Amino acid sequence: MSDVNQLRERIAAVFSGGLQLDVPASDTDLFETGILDSLAFVQLLVQLEEEFGVTTSVDDLELDNFRSIDSIAAFIASRVRPERATVVSIAARG
Repeated sequence: MSDVNQLRERIAAVFSGGLQLDVPASDTDLFETGILDSLAFVQLLVQLEEEFGVTTSVDDLELDNFRSIDSIAAFIASRVRPERATVVSIAARG
């Protein structure tokens, strides 16, 4: 399984486990479908920071970065080295 697929699975787990939200597919538009509203979006940012160690600046708050699991995966991949993502995940589970 590729790193991108693993990243998508981990993000999907954040939605299902951390946010209690069901996302039908990795390309589902989270805003258009109403899965993410303003409160859930803030909770998502917190969950992403906890899971991946990714902090989000005001400049990063482009909705297109968070429109789908695919776009969130691309956003995270651009900010986290693969080995860092693994370490954070292991530490969070430990």
